[in-house]
Amino acid sequence: MPLHKLAAVSFCGVPIFCNLCIKQTIVQTQLNLPHFEIKTRTVGTQTQVFDPIRKKFVVLTPEEWVRQHFINYLITAKGYPAGLISVEMPVTINGMQQRADIVVFNRQAQPILVVECKAPNVTLTNATYTQAARYNLTLKAHILVVSNGTSHFCSKIDLDRKTFAPLNEVPHFGELDKLD
Repeated sequence: MPLHKLAAVSFCGVPIFCNLCIKQTIVQTQLNLPHFEIKTRTVGTQTQVFDPIRKKFVVLTPEEWVRQHFINYLITAKGYPAGLISVEMPVTINGMQQRADIVVFNRQAQPILVVECKAPNVTLTNATYTQAARYNLTLKAHILVVSNGTSHFCSKIDLDRKTFAPLNEVPHFGELDKLD
């Protein structure tokens, strides 16, 4: 079954206009993440989604669609406390202000997991992983994830040895202490 398909339908009944498509073709993308009821609204011609972490409505883009699904996955399937998650966290890289998509902290307020989200039509490459790794030079998290909603790559970072090892899945929040 193809993971991407064009159709004159919508995500969960909410029309999404992909700014990458000619004439605002409505795009439906089936993600490889659990479905959940997402709270949306329309303001003028703009569809917005409620972000429970930032506690506000934000513009619904393909990348935001992935980010909201991944946040839901971390909370509901992997046991990450919502209060320990930051979205679009400012990170300074080489004197330039950047934003990490999702950063999860442990109960000691140290970053433990960084997630870089891309739109479903974006192929995950070494450059995508390098982007997340650059953020992690500052954050120093032990788990790094890149996802476009259909493919996910997760790795454990050994900060002392400056190496990484692939993981089969994102660890449950309760398992993070066992990874050290």
